[in-house]
Amino acid sequence: MEAQPILKWAGGKRWLVRQSPEIFPEEFNKYIEPFLGGGAVFFHLLPKKALLSDLNRDLIEMYQAIKTDWKSVLNYLEVHQANHSKEYYYIQRERHPIELADRAARLLYLNRTCWNGLYRVNMQGGFNVPIGTKNSVILPTDDFENTSRILSNVSLQVSDFETSIDTAQKNDFVFVDPPYTVKHNMNGFIQYNENLFKWDDQVRLAAAVERAAERGAKVLVLNAHHDSIKSLYNNFEMIALSRSNVLSGKSEFRGKFQELAIRCW
Repeated sequence: MEAQPILKWAGGKRWLVRQSPEIFPEEFNKYIEPFLGGGAVFFHLLPKKALLSDLNRDLIEMYQAIKTDWKSVLNYLEVHQANHSKEYYYIQRERHPIELADRAARLLYLNRTCWNGLYRVNMQGGFNVPIGTKNSVILPTDDFENTSRILSNVSLQVSDFETSIDTAQKNDFVFVDPPYTVKHNMNGFIQYNENLFKWDDQVRLAAAVERAAERGAKVLVLNAHHDSIKSLYNNFEMIALSRSNVLSGKSEFRGKFQELAIRCW
């Protein structure tokens, strides 16, 4: 049941899965991921039981549509593929479909044809990323039927991270990958992330992680390689990881950067 993530997501962890698969625990009960995004780690581990959550309702409903009605999502995607053009892209960007499968396909279409797969909305909640250079709406790696099977026993929730992490029990594995809110090695995401995730949220997250660890859960946190983050997790093992940032539109923000892995088990 091997599967690939179906979304490209800012801050996604495909690089971590390829580069450091040994960083994950070999055995655990339930898998919990409170900042789902593209779900690279979930699709790598393929746990038998999982709670996947995110505050982004469009994102969670997209996975729900694939889980329950993947054929309709694919049908809509085929229409997008047949009609894709610059004019069509901006028409779709302004649409607000009612049907779940239509909304899911629109999100996938915009994600695959917008600039660098960036999900960004304005203050009114409207998707505002310009069109990119890619024209492939349906990818060779797509296997929505298999993805639907993988999601069949998964609980998908629109919720705050604290709600999800607080469900973790002994020997559950919680993978935590929040937006990074401090400037570390000029990572290029700071202005955008500070609108999503405040420093108070980082503090609240660290407290939730500590509670889960005290209950016996295994927790892996990926975060900014920065002294302020280290101070929040000074009771846990810390590992410096290097990765490449190719998302930034500015060349000075591209290159190798360090991230911090905090392991709590």
